[in-house]
Amino acid sequence: MYSLKDYAYELPKELVAQEPALERDQSRLMLVDRRERSICHHRFFELPKLLRAGDLLVVNDTEVMRARLIGRRPTGGKVEVLILDTRGDLDKRRCLIRARKRLPLGERIIFDEENSATVEAFLGDGTALLSFSLKGNLMDFLDGKGQLPLPPYIAPPRRDKVSFYWERYQTVYSRSKGAVAAPTAGLHFSKRVLEELGSSGIGITSVTLHVSYGTFKPVRTEDIREHKVDPEPFVVSEQAAEEINEALSQKRRVICVGTTSLRAVESAASPEGVVIPTSGVTDLYIFPGYRFKIPSGLITNFHLPKTSLLFLVAAFMGLDLLKEAYHIAIQERYKFFSYGDAMLIL
Repeated sequence: MYSLKDYAYELPKELVAQEPALERDQSRLMLVDRRERSICHHRFFELPKLLRAGDLLVVNDTEVMRARLIGRRPTGGKVEVLILDTRGDLDKRRCLIRARKRLPLGERIIFDEENSATVEAFLGDGTALLSFSLKGNLMDFLDGKGQLPLPPYIAPPRRDKVSFYWERYQTVYSRSKGAVAAPTAGLHFSKRVLEELGSSGIGITSVTLHVSYGTFKPVRTEDIREHKVDPEPFVVSEQAAEEINEALSQKRRVICVGTTSLRAVESAASPEGVVIPTSGVTDLYIFPGYRFKIPSGLITNFHLPKTSLLFLVAAFMGLDLLKEAYHIAIQERYKFFSYGDAMLIL
C-alpha cells in the first residue's frame, strides 16, 4: 500500500489521449460503486442520470494561465520558459527553462524588443528564479504573448488545431486565472450537462485551487509516505462552505469534481467535518490511510502511474479496487490522462 511499485502499471502508448474528444461530454465515463465493488460503463453526458436529486457537485473554477513563453538567448538560441508560480513578487517567478544548452546566471532571455527576463538563481529542483523586465504587468504580457502549457505527454498540435486544443484545456466554468495545469476532471462538462444537472435538482458550487506543475512531478521515494507535494493557492468561499455544510447536515452527497476540488475542500475542513471558509496555500498530501471528512463521491480522470494523484484516488476507493478499475479501463480501451476519459466513484 505504501510502496511506489504498487502504483505502477503498463499503459499502451495509443491509450494516452493526444487530442480532446470532438464534444466534451462524449467522453467515456466509468462508474465505480465502492460498496458493491461494481464497475459499469457510460458516457459523460449520462452523468445527470447517474446522480440523484440533492447531490452537490464541487467544481474547481481555476483558469489555466498562458504560462508558456518562447524567447531567445542573446546569441539567438531558442529558450522555452514555463512560469510555475502565480504568487509572490510580480517581477520574480520560479520557472522551468528549456534550451539546447544550460543558461548561466545573469543571462537574459529576450521575448521581444521591450520584454525580457534574467536568470537570477537556480533553485536545485530543476527550476530557476527569473526576474522579468516587462513593458506592462506580467499577467497582461502572458495574455498577449503566452501559450497554454499543454502536458508533456501531449504532442504539439498542428497550427490549425491550436485554438481548439487551447479552448478544450479550459473548463467551461473557469473564471479564476492562476493555474499552470488544468483540473482535468472538469474538462468533460458541457453547458448542456450543466443545464441538465440543474434541472435534475443537482447542485453545483465552486472552489478554487490553482493547479501547479507539481501535479506532474515524479515521485522519487520508494515509500510514498515520504513524498512531499508542492504548495498550491486555494480559496473556499463563504458561499461554497455554506452550501457544502448545508448538504452535509441534510445527509446529501457531496461529490468533488477532480482531485484538486477534493484537496481544497479537505484543506478547509475542521476535524469535526465542517468546512470553514479559507483562503491560503495547501500542501495537503493524501495517500492510503487518510480519513476523508467531506466527500462521498469523486469524479476524476485516469492518472499517470506512480503519481500523487493516483495515491489520492487509491485512498478514496481502495488500492485493490483501483487496480481492478485501471485493468478494466485498459482492457476496454479507455483513453488516459488530461484529454482522456473519466471515472465516477460513489
